[in-house]
Amino acid sequence: MSAEVTERRRVSAALPDFPWDTIAEVKARAAAHPGGLVDLSVGTPVDPVDPLIRAALSSVAEVPGYPTTHGTPELRAAAVAALTRRFGITAVPEAAVLPVIGTKELIAGLPRLLGLGPADLVVIPEVAYPTYEVGGLLAGTRILRADGLTRLGPETPALIYLNSPSNPTGRVLGVEHLRKVVGFARERGVIVASDECYLGLAWEEPAVSILDPRVCDGDHTGLLAVHSLSKTSNLASYRAGFVAGDPELVAELLEVRKHSGMMVPFPIQAAMAAALGDDAHESVQRQRYRARREILRSALLDAGFRIDHSEAGLYLWSTRGEACRTTLEWLAERGILAAPGEFYGPAGARHVRIALTATDERIETAAQRLRG
Repeated sequence: MSAEVTERRRVSAALPDFPWDTIAEVKARAAAHPGGLVDLSVGTPVDPVDPLIRAALSSVAEVPGYPTTHGTPELRAAAVAALTRRFGITAVPEAAVLPVIGTKELIAGLPRLLGLGPADLVVIPEVAYPTYEVGGLLAGTRILRADGLTRLGPETPALIYLNSPSNPTGRVLGVEHLRKVVGFARERGVIVASDECYLGLAWEEPAVSILDPRVCDGDHTGLLAVHSLSKTSNLASYRAGFVAGDPELVAELLEVRKHSGMMVPFPIQAAMAAALGDDAHESVQRQRYRARREILRSALLDAGFRIDHSEAGLYLWSTRGEACRTTLEWLAERGILAAPGEFYGPAGARHVRIALTATDERIETAAQRLRG
């Protein structure tokens, strides 16, 4: 057996089972409900893409040439303007913006793109989107789940992933917490990658970027902020996202991605520029999610659930004080499917993640079933 085949098998064996495959049976039971399935397990958009974005997509559909890996100047300018307008992020040069083929791709590949390997430590949140761990496993790094810097001990990690607002918990990290992480990273030369895909969906607590001047004093050295258009622009099917931050790190990622052919299709870049330039459609979608959240939150509390964190984002991090798979069965009896908290790490074993991403009719149906 060749060394290449051995290595491929090693990497494959190190990966966990794909989590969604493990709930197929409970999904089938929920789908058997007389009123049909209410699927609140996956945070995938169900609302239409705004006509303005679709028009931008089709307007360049006839262009035959290769797109640029760095993205069009129009896209990068729109991203910089949106970061400032929507989130108060300043001092981002257009060169320090890089479009990616969906942010999951970037997160899964970031340790390898940065050249990390077995000698390196990657820190991920204790309750975390599984792709952070997968990224470390694919690169062969060591992985530590830690929410506080005291857990790190004397070792200096190579990369720290942050996620605020969090998927799955909806927890928001405040300015002081983020400042401490940035200060720690600066002292030790650590890269911080902040997944900010839910930054525009704050409900009860203001959410701030790692690039916010209150956090980093306008110095983006060692910092990367990851942004997605899947959420408030409903562009999950477009695989549209970007990373911004430290110009030197972005340039490093750009060089590797150019060699790898990791280019966002040109029509998608045009659609992204249109979406980033328009706040009206984003506001409409945000209000849809706010209304669905209120309906589901009220029904879950009436049904005896406790909701933890969930100050922002597209999920209600909920518990009945029992093992998450038991709660999953309870919900399936009512035709509702959620995601078991253990998907996101051992600390999530007594929670379920309940998504707001269903139609108004399905959300109302879920609320009725929860109330009995």
